[in-house]
Amino acid sequence: MKPDKNNSIKRFKVLFGLFCVIGLYIVSTALYTMTVKRDYWTEVSKKFIRENIAIPATRGNIYDCNGNLMAGSIPEYRLYMDFVVIDKDTTARMKAQAWRDSVFNATLDTICEGLANIFPNKARGHKANKEWFRKRLLEGKKRKSHAWRIYPRNATYIQYKECKELPLFKETSYKGGFYVETIMQRKHPYGSLASRTLGSLRTDSNAAKNGLELSYDSILRGKDGVSHSMKIRNKRVRIVDVEAENGHDLVSTIDVDIQDMAEKALVAKLKEPSVNGELGMAIVMEVATGDVKAIVNMHRGKDGNYYEMKNSAVSDLMEPGSTFKTASMMLALEEGKASLNTTVDCSGGVYPMHGRFMKDHNWRKGGYGVLTFSQILEQSSNIGVSRIIDDAFKTNPQAYVDGLRRMGVGIPLDLPFVGKGEPRVPQPNSKIRYWSKSDLPWMSIGYVSQQPVISTLTFYNAIANGGKMVKPRFVKAEMENGHIVREFPTEVLVEQICKPSTLRDIQFCLNNVVKIGLGKKAGNGGKLFQVSGKTGTAQIASGKRGYHSGVTRYMVSFCGYFPSEAPKYSCIVCIVKSGLPASGGGQCGPVFSQISQYIMAQSVERKTSDIVDTLSHSPIPNKTDRHQVLLNNLQEVPNVVGMGAKDAIYVLKKCGMEVEIQGTGTVKSQSIKPGEAIEKQQKIKIVLE
Repeated sequence: MKPDKNNSIKRFKVLFGLFCVIGLYIVSTALYTMTVKRDYWTEVSKKFIRENIAIPATRGNIYDCNGNLMAGSIPEYRLYMDFVVIDKDTTARMKAQAWRDSVFNATLDTICEGLANIFPNKARGHKANKEWFRKRLLEGKKRKSHAWRIYPRNATYIQYKECKELPLFKETSYKGGFYVETIMQRKHPYGSLASRTLGSLRTDSNAAKNGLELSYDSILRGKDGVSHSMKIRNKRVRIVDVEAENGHDLVSTIDVDIQDMAEKALVAKLKEPSVNGELGMAIVMEVATGDVKAIVNMHRGKDGNYYEMKNSAVSDLMEPGSTFKTASMMLALEEGKASLNTTVDCSGGVYPMHGRFMKDHNWRKGGYGVLTFSQILEQSSNIGVSRIIDDAFKTNPQAYVDGLRRMGVGIPLDLPFVGKGEPRVPQPNSKIRYWSKSDLPWMSIGYVSQQPVISTLTFYNAIANGGKMVKPRFVKAEMENGHIVREFPTEVLVEQICKPSTLRDIQFCLNNVVKIGLGKKAGNGGKLFQVSGKTGTAQIASGKRGYHSGVTRYMVSFCGYFPSEAPKYSCIVCIVKSGLPASGGGQCGPVFSQISQYIMAQSVERKTSDIVDTLSHSPIPNKTDRHQVLLNNLQEVPNVVGMGAKDAIYVLKKCGMEVEIQGTGTVKSQSIKPGEAIEKQQKIKIVLE
C-alpha cells in the first residue's frame, strides 16, 4: 500500500507550526523576562549569586633595622551566635533546632563561665562576668537573632581558639550556631615608639593616613582579590575569581632600642621643672648611610604627659638659631673671608648693626671682648659671627645665600612624607620679599630663614661624613615572604660641601665647643669618646606679635656627632619651651650625652663579645645564626626570653612545640624552663611585654 503523500505533508506542516509556536513562546518569554520581569529576576538572582565580592589583601608589615615588628596586620575576631537554624527541609531544621536548643540550655553555665575566664576585661562599662554573659546570651536567644554579638570587643586569635573549645561553640557553625568575622587590625607592638614616622591607617576605611604607611602605601597595601558566592543547597559557597596579592613588607632604618632610649631620655628632660617643655625632638642618624635610627617627637598634652602627636622634626619650619652659625662660619672659611687666625672684637657684648643692636648672651656681664675664630663658635658669639659675615658679604648678600646653597644649606630634602617642610631661605635679589640690610647679620646667626630640624642634622651629618651630604633614609628594603626584592640605596645630595681644609678647621672648632665651650654637657668629659657639635638657642616669634609679646618662647638645641675621631652617628636634640632658663648646651646637651653613651656602649659590648667568643671558638650568633644554635639541640626546651615574638615562635615550633602567646613586645617569661626535655607536640606559653 502506497503512503499517503498528502497526509505526510500535513503532519509535517503541523509539526513545523508547533515548533514555530514553541519557538515564539520561548523568544517572547525571554524578551518578557529581560524587559518587564528584569528587575524581579535580578533580585531573585541576588539571593543566590553575589558578584564581585572583594577579597582583602593582607597589608605588609614594617620592621625595624634588626627585624623587630613595628607595625603589622594581625587578625582579630568578632564573635557571633546564630540562635535559629535555617534549612529548607522542615524536618531537618526542626531536628537541628531542637538539638541546638537542648545543648545550649544544658551547657549555658559552662559556656558563660568559660567566656568570663577568656574575657576578664570590662565590656562597655560592665564587668564581663558569668552572669553578664548569661543575660547577654539569653537576650539573643529571646530575640531569635541570626547575628548576636557575644562580646562587644574583638577577640584575639588565642581567645577565639579558647572559645572553640567550649560546649556548642566547638561544633560547626551550622550545627552549633557559633561563627566569627575576621577583621585585620593594624597593630604596633612597641606602642607609640616612632608612631608618627611609621604612620597610621584611617579607622573607617583602613586607608593609609600618614607617615611611612602613606608614603609606601602602594607597596604595603597589596591588591585585593575578587570572588563571588553562590547558594547551593541552602549554603553559600565562596568561589575565588582572582586571588588577592598580599602587600610586601618594609625594612625601616629605625632601631627600636635606640628609639626607646632617645624617647625616655628626652621625656625625662622635658618633665624637669626648670624645663617644662612643650615640645621635644630628637633624631639619630647613621653618618655614612643617612639611616635614621631614631626620630622622636614628643608633644605635651593637656594632661601634662607627652605624646607623639605630629612629626614635627620633619614638618615644622623653625628658625634654627645658633646651630646655623656653623654654616656661616664654614662659608667664611671656604670663601677665604676668614681663617682660624681671625679675631673679632665683640666689644662689651652689644654692637650696632644697621640700626639695630646685636647682643651676645652675656652682654649684661660686659661681653667677651676679643675672640678668635674658634672661640666665637665655642662661646656662640652673635657679634663675632655676624661681624665676620656682614663685613664679607654686605655689598653682595646674594653671594652669601648662594654660597650656603652650594654647601647644601637650605636645599629641599624631598623626604618621603606628606606634609614635610622644606627650608625657606630669603633671596636678597627677590622681588617677592623686601631684603633689609639687617637681614644678613641676623640670618648669619640663625634667624630670618626657616627649616625643619632634620635639615639642620643633615648638614652636620655631612660635616661628620667627610663633606659628603646624604639624604636621610627611612626605609632600607622591600621584602616578599622574607626575601628582599628591592633595596633603597643611600642618595647623595651634595658630593662635597666644602674643601678638605675648610672641613678640618670646622671639625676642630666643633670639637672645641664640647671640650671647652658651651657644649660641655653634651660630652662625657673625654673619658669615653670625643663628641663634636654646636649649641643653639633661638627665640620663637609669636606670629605678627613678634619675639617679645608675653612670655618669651625659645627653641634650645644641640646638634653634633660622635665619636669625633671617626664619626659613626650624628644626632640633634631640640626642646621648645617658654621662659628662662633657656640653654641648648645645658638642657639639650645632657640628653645628647645620654643617647651617645648608650649607642657607644652597645657598640663596645658587641665588639667585646665578638673578641671573647672568637677566642673561645664559639662566636655569638647574629639573628639568623642564633636560631640555628638553639635548633642544634632540639631535645631540650630553648631559652627564648628576650626575643621578639616572631623569633621565639620560629625557634619553638622548629622544636616541635605548640606555642601560646600572651601580650606584645619581647618575651619576658616562658611556661617551661629552658633545658627541660621536650615531649612531642608539647604546649608552651610565652608572655610578652
